[in-house]
Amino acid sequence: MNAPQLPYSGLRVVEFTHMVMGPTCGMVLADLGAEVIKVEPPAGDSTRNLLGSGAGFFPLFNRNKKSLALDLQTAAGREAVLRLIATADIVSENFKPGTMARLGLDYAALSKLNPRLIYVSHKGFLPGPYDHRTALDEVVQMMGGLAYMTGRPGDPLRAGTSVNDIMGGMFGAMGAMAALAQREKTGLGQEVQSALFENNVFLVAQHMMQFAVTGKAADPMPGRISAWGVYDVFTVQGGEQVFLAVVSDTQWAVFCEAFGLDELKADPRLASNNDRVRARDWLMPLLRGHLAGHSAAELRAVFERNGLPFAPITRPQDLFDDPHLGATGGLAPLTLTDGRETRVPLLPLMLGGQRPGVRSHPPRLGEHSAELLVSLGYSPEEISELTRG
Repeated sequence: MNAPQLPYSGLRVVEFTHMVMGPTCGMVLADLGAEVIKVEPPAGDSTRNLLGSGAGFFPLFNRNKKSLALDLQTAAGREAVLRLIATADIVSENFKPGTMARLGLDYAALSKLNPRLIYVSHKGFLPGPYDHRTALDEVVQMMGGLAYMTGRPGDPLRAGTSVNDIMGGMFGAMGAMAALAQREKTGLGQEVQSALFENNVFLVAQHMMQFAVTGKAADPMPGRISAWGVYDVFTVQGGEQVFLAVVSDTQWAVFCEAFGLDELKADPRLASNNDRVRARDWLMPLLRGHLAGHSAAELRAVFERNGLPFAPITRPQDLFDDPHLGATGGLAPLTLTDGRETRVPLLPLMLGGQRPGVRSHPPRLGEHSAELLVSLGYSPEEISELTRG
């Protein structure tokens, strides 16, 4: 998709972000066409060099962006940033409360210079009794009920990805979009606030409302009473695993016919889905034994042929070879900052039949500093002084 076709082409975003939450907001806006300028310290965003589970942060969440390296601890660095912000539609940040105010870059200060500015602030908590706390995705998963729901009873477990950071950034982008729409009506910008804890509460809201409706507390997902008679992971031939589901009475009949289970199909104790839920204690061991001699591939083939829900147990790295992602363009070529080539998942949406793609690769530190500073009226000598370090 070419840049002029993208909805936010011509929009300028200046971001002061690191880790995942703030960069996600900028990535969404950048993928949708905005010019996103990432302001980094001379040493660079610390996520450029993370190891282990953080190694993928920078290349994923900073594609389609420009990098401007400046020392905001100096008056000259702050002056350059203020010149840049004067040209911006949106400023986005996710530093600790008070950091941007100390630099004179908070919404109260910047809105006086540009009343049309939209300012997106990503924090651990929305303003209130907790807003002084330091939050991480794992912190809010523990205090917000998600770790309780994910783990087995008595064994809270964080979700296997940065769900609150990513979704919090997405809600920041959504708030920016809403503020842009309102600016069209009023001519004024506003501050948008997004937070990890409140995002986590939104994620578990269905379980809160389950309690409100039924008066019964939601059980952790591994220990819950399933809503469906057959809805589980099966270990089969060779120790392989496959997820299989039968979630309606019609599907139950199809399943029984496909696997020669005529007696179970006719059993009045299994006539409805709710009957099969109540019978799980004896039904599931029987089904596990019946299916154990099949390979996972055989079971997937039968389920797919009969329109029944199933899933392989896939590791993230296996998705690089997923045939659906490959055929639909869901993975785009990407050059890492060290020059290596890879592919990266795109936003999970289509606009006019096309996926918003990668227009530029994750930037090298300060890659766009000179061109941006020239556009702000700085001389070569001034640029050399500003970018020294």
